[in-house]
Amino acid sequence: MNGTRSRTADAPLFRPVGLRICDRHSWRGTTMFKGLGQLGDMAKMMKAAKEMQERMMTLQEDLGRIVVVGEAGAGLVQARATAKGELTGLSIDPSILVASEKEVVEDLILAAIKDAQARAAARAQDEQRKLLTEMGLPADMNLPPV
Repeated sequence: MNGTRSRTADAPLFRPVGLRICDRHSWRGTTMFKGLGQLGDMAKMMKAAKEMQERMMTLQEDLGRIVVVGEAGAGLVQARATAKGELTGLSIDPSILVASEKEVVEDLILAAIKDAQARAAARAQDEQRKLLTEMGLPADMNLPPV
């Protein structure tokens, strides 16, 4: 032959510049920068953290709208609070407002407030557990208090 190669039936006449055609050395499955393969995992973790932060902020707003009621003296004194623990109201039955029973009334008021705060904390924990379960995390995971 006069310095040219003969073309076989299965070989292309022209090969585009920049494309590597090689069946024996496949580049599939290798990464260009070996240490960067975990960046995808890091991105997923960052996305999950952002989602969790957004959902926790939504939970905070929801806890501000949930109202719990604490009672004392068989319901004669009632304290209302948000699930965040903020006292929003107090109701005292007028029948116990007797000057000679001042200390008893004070004790009932404190007991009702403490009951409302305990119920608020329990409700906040329940809502937090529910959120963690929805996100596929352990329900007993320790998170900062809400």
